[in-house]
Amino acid sequence: MKAHSISRREFLKNLGIAGSGVILAASPWLSAFSEVTQTNNEKCRLAIIGPGSRGRFLMNFLIQNPKVKIVALCDIYRASIEAALKLAPNAKVYGDYHEVLEDRSVDAILVATPLSSHCQIVIDAFDAGKHVFCEKSIGFTMEECFRMYNKYLSSGKIFFTGQQRLFDPRYIKTMEMIHAGTFGEINAIHTFWNRNGDWRRPVPSPHLERLINWRLYRDFSKGLMTELACHQLQIGSWALRKLPERVMGHGAITYWKDGREVYDNVSCIYVFDDGVKMTFDSVISNKFYGLEEQIMGHLGTVEPEKGRYYFENIPPAPGFLQMVNEWENKLFDSLPFAGTSWAPETANSNKGELILGERPKTDGTSLLLEAFVEAVITGKQPPRIAEEGYYASMLCLLGHQAMEEEKTLRFPDEYKINYLNHQSKSTGTL
Repeated sequence: MKAHSISRREFLKNLGIAGSGVILAASPWLSAFSEVTQTNNEKCRLAIIGPGSRGRFLMNFLIQNPKVKIVALCDIYRASIEAALKLAPNAKVYGDYHEVLEDRSVDAILVATPLSSHCQIVIDAFDAGKHVFCEKSIGFTMEECFRMYNKYLSSGKIFFTGQQRLFDPRYIKTMEMIHAGTFGEINAIHTFWNRNGDWRRPVPSPHLERLINWRLYRDFSKGLMTELACHQLQIGSWALRKLPERVMGHGAITYWKDGREVYDNVSCIYVFDDGVKMTFDSVISNKFYGLEEQIMGHLGTVEPEKGRYYFENIPPAPGFLQMVNEWENKLFDSLPFAGTSWAPETANSNKGELILGERPKTDGTSLLLEAFVEAVITGKQPPRIAEEGYYASMLCLLGHQAMEEEKTLRFPDEYKINYLNHQSKSTGTL
């Protein structure tokens, strides 16, 4: 994806939501922008730990922000450092992140290293008094995520995670509509993310295989669940404003039998307390259906990635099609196994309506990073953003564990953070 930033003003205008109170009700983390005009003369001095492909993608947004100064780069792979220096030529270079944390010119760090290294870097950063942006999933295990969240609470520092959909105008508008009852009672959420490719990156030397292709190996990654599901599972808790109670699933390597250790296809079912289910499926040997979240209520369906919504009651089919349907129903109406339920549905002719007037220019990444910068400069943590990242990580890790153990697992009570417990007692929601 090309790095394309949009202004905060353009972002809020595109939402088309009347009144800031409505916006903040669905997305309270947008309060990070409340004092943006008061920080024009200040800068966030940032270090990038792990300027690989993802780290440099984020840097492309950051260098467009006049409030950001990238002062340090840290990586053990020289090729990544050299590529990153083209974006931030004046940054100091480190090979050990501990040296970055000792650098008093660094206000905050951005962590885009292999998943297995996130926890220790983040905890050490908080201990060093640094603000943190950590790519998802935040931790390699549920226990690590819990430790990281508690360290954030005790540090008093800013903590953001790479959940860019929280700042995507399509998703913010979608949640406002869902919570307003536009689509009725939500009774199912289907999410999927399909690709067709081996997920490998070029390796200049065999001894660098696990360093560069860490996503394919169990010592460093949980594969599709932590790399992809982490985004989409967060949509379910955002829409329903509660957590699923249990999860079951299955994963396998069925196509890319090339020495990888993580699954190339996964399926999980998350079950909420009222029986509503959220599914996640991912296949990386067929991209036809791409990615989407299909959020279904009894009045309508919304597909935020596509940027469209559909109501159940649509205009009648064209006269000719309606006549054919009626004729076929009469022909087969005596068959007990069919009745009218088999008749061609008109849903596939429903083109739906656009959530916004046009497709946004970014997926929310630029606004997520801008909000982090504002939070660092003001020293104010926006409500719920750390918690959304925490639970997204926990849900994908619980799903992975359910696949590994081939069991139905419940969300552990010991990992339900106080934030959620407080909200649940007072409102029954997140």
